[in-house]
Amino acid sequence: MDYKQTTIFGIYPIQEAISSNTHIDKLYVQKGTSNPKIDALIKIVEKKNTSISFVPFEKLNRLTKGNHQGIVAVTSPIAFRSLEEVVEEVIATKKRPLFLILDQLSDVRNFGAILRTAECTGVDAVIIQKKGGAPVSGDTVKTSAGAIFKIPICKVDHIKDAIYYLQGSEIITIGATEKTEDTIYSIKLNQPLAIVMGSEDKGISKSVLGILDHKASLPLLGEINSLNVSVACGAFLYEVIRQRNL
Repeated sequence: MDYKQTTIFGIYPIQEAISSNTHIDKLYVQKGTSNPKIDALIKIVEKKNTSISFVPFEKLNRLTKGNHQGIVAVTSPIAFRSLEEVVEEVIATKKRPLFLILDQLSDVRNFGAILRTAECTGVDAVIIQKKGGAPVSGDTVKTSAGAIFKIPICKVDHIKDAIYYLQGSEIITIGATEKTEDTIYSIKLNQPLAIVMGSEDKGISKSVLGILDHKASLPLLGEINSLNVSVACGAFLYEVIRQRNL
């Protein structure tokens, strides 16, 4: 089965896609457009947790060779879940929930590999930000080995707001970062948790690091001072399993 993203362009095709409940992952709209039909579409997708980018005419031309009429939509092979809905469901059924937050992770293959590990380690949901993160593409699906269809993925406007919500739900938040002397092995993981992984180049953003309950690192004994984010994520998640099964 082909799980690639699909590009839909033009006002009426996008209207039809929305009316048939096709999940729109991102909407591209020409800057300065004043078409009331496009304005109506924007209002609809804003209510559906969809990212919207206002871009130059040339960008739309690069996205599709057809007559886009100033609007292009990109569909996703999955439907995203509401964070609040998922958290309520998990808390109601599990004593020790485990969430994974990806802060601006940009590589689709890392994203897919992390989803695969997350599913294998019993993560209850993966939380990503609407803007700036890796898209859910065919490569993501392939690298995840199908895990993307088995684990809830929640898209949020801001990672910080998601963290505050989890903390308000008595979920302990732990950030994976080298900017701490504490290792993951020194932190109690046998409790409701959300682990935060940062981007490949910058790690967790400073504003996010500042609100976390704990920061933890992995010991690095060689000359290279960092791990691939998907490898580091696997080490963190399996330490959770180890502690919870002692």
